Amino acid sequence: MSEAVDTVKGMTTTLRRADARRIALAAQGFSRPRPETVGTRQITATLTRMRILQIDSVNVFSRSHYMPLFARLGAYDTSLLDALAFSRRPRWVESWAHVASLVPADDWPLLQFRRDDLRRKYGDDDWAQAHRPLLQWLRDELADRGPLRPAEIDHDARSGSRGSWWGWDDVKNGLERLWLFGEVAIAGRRGFERRYALASDVLPPSALETAVPRQDAITELVRRAARAYGVATAADLADYWRIRDRPAVLAAVRDLVDTGELQQVEVQGWSVAGRPATAWLHRDAARPRRVDAAALLTPFDPLVWFRDRAERLFDFDYRIEIYTPAPQRRFGYYSLPVLVGDDVVGRLDLKADRAGSALRVQSAWWEHGVPPDAAERVAAELRTAARWQGLERITVARWGDASDAIAGALSAARHEHPDGRSN
Repeated sequence: MSEAVDTVKGMTTTLRRADARRIALAAQGFSRPRPETVGTRQITATLTRMRILQIDSVNVFSRSHYMPLFARLGAYDTSLLDALAFSRRPRWVESWAHVASLVPADDWPLLQFRRDDLRRKYGDDDWAQAHRPLLQWLRDELADRGPLRPAEIDHDARSGSRGSWWGWDDVKNGLERLWLFGEVAIAGRRGFERRYALASDVLPPSALETAVPRQDAITELVRRAARAYGVATAADLADYWRIRDRPAVLAAVRDLVDTGELQQVEVQGWSVAGRPATAWLHRDAARPRRVDAAALLTPFDPLVWFRDRAERLFDFDYRIEIYTPAPQRRFGYYSLPVLVGDDVVGRLDLKADRAGSALRVQSAWWEHGVPPDAAERVAAELRTAARWQGLERITVARWGDASDAIAGALSAARHEHPDGRSN
């Protein structure tokens, strides 16, 4: 059966919603079987497909930037990613892309317009004007001493030329601003604490010396988003890199349509303000007739990080409840979307109890359209996740309509939810 319902010449192609979902999954690497062994080559290939990894500090189960690779490749040695991203001369560097993210070092010039915008916004505000001596002192410290963590900087430094006393918050704020502006880059981390260095000490000269005009950069970023998404609306393409300049995004789309790289389509069920949403299909997008994946997704996986797109693709309404008071949470502190087959079929709130060497399933919930083998397939993913995290056992709380089925599939012990929640 064709993926398209209507392919009459001169008319917009219409895709079935299920076909668009499979196209999107294939573009993100979920139509391929996981490799038997995972090394740097497999990790690099997966990163290249996505072009970006969002960073998040929450570590209740695993740091977010490790999880998209786990979802696509299975258990892997996270030190391999650390070597690519957190060394003195990393191949992947931290940049403000889709918020704080890892991107290829070679892509640094494509985000210069973003750094220029941030400098215009924060480079001359009240804080920057009041702390110019501090900003210059930080530049000098990094030039003299090389990469430093904030804790290694003399927060109390003062002299007649340096201005008044600066506290740790000022130092951290100053380093973060210099990073946003591109003067400073991240030369690794200790735990999750950044090590800051002058950009010239981290990035290759080609990345710092290459200039890309703003519209050319946005067009290239939109091209990469279109390839990474397979099929997408303009809002999807803009959100991949958090580009707020809608006219520039639409101009990029027009250019890519003119060159034949994008084709305008409509997806059944995709709408904006009650009208069919215009979308674009990348010419190289795979169109599998079947996708049979199983994965635990971080909330910041490109597959689901844009909530509007997740709802269009999977009819999945997702909100993070970290900041929701515990009694008001519907699904848990940090629930992870669960992919089975070609659909998001549930969500699990996971906690790695390292002292007890246990993976705690704090809550488990089904979504619509749960396949008959969902519990067994989720159980298999949980076993893989526990091994990946070096945890010896899995226990399941009694909160959520999927908790009993998953506990049964695991033959797992039960534990009390820390907030006393249960069905």
